[in-house]
Amino acid sequence: RGVDLNLQYPAGWEQAKANKAAQGIISPAPADYVGASPLSAPESRAMYDYTLSLDPALILAYHTQGEGIYWKFLDLMPEGAQGLGQRFARVSGYALEDTPFASGFAGYKDWFILTYDRPGFTIEAGLGENPLPLSQFDEIYRRNLGILTLGLEG
Repeated sequence: RGVDLNLQYPAGWEQAKANKAAQGIISPAPADYVGASPLSAPESRAMYDYTLSLDPALILAYHTQGEGIYWKFLDLMPEGAQGLGQRFARVSGYALEDTPFASGFAGYKDWFILTYDRPGFTIEAGLGENPLPLSQFDEIYRRNLGILTLGLEG
């Protein structure tokens, strides 16, 4: 339906809408359209409901493009999140970064941190043109195996 499924969460959704409108994105598109309202996409609603039912200790939201790790939402920094993010960065070689303002709202990680005050991370696992070529899979897997293992440990 042309909705960016990671711009659908009730965590600064209005700001995300304003940020994307300033970039000229106001209707369904291949990327960055926030939708008509938070959780209007059934896939995002399903993730939201599933997360509420699980009540997880932390989340890892995997994306591509950037080889970075985003770990906080605005000035919300759940206890232990920065330290765990630094460990993720060490084992993966990705940079631990602050989310850029223009893309720092309405994401799954943002909503999770705002709702639960627990560690949430967006892992930008790849670099290059989307879709990433399958030839990058082995390297991405190798770099992320430590993140997945540490994430299980909390």
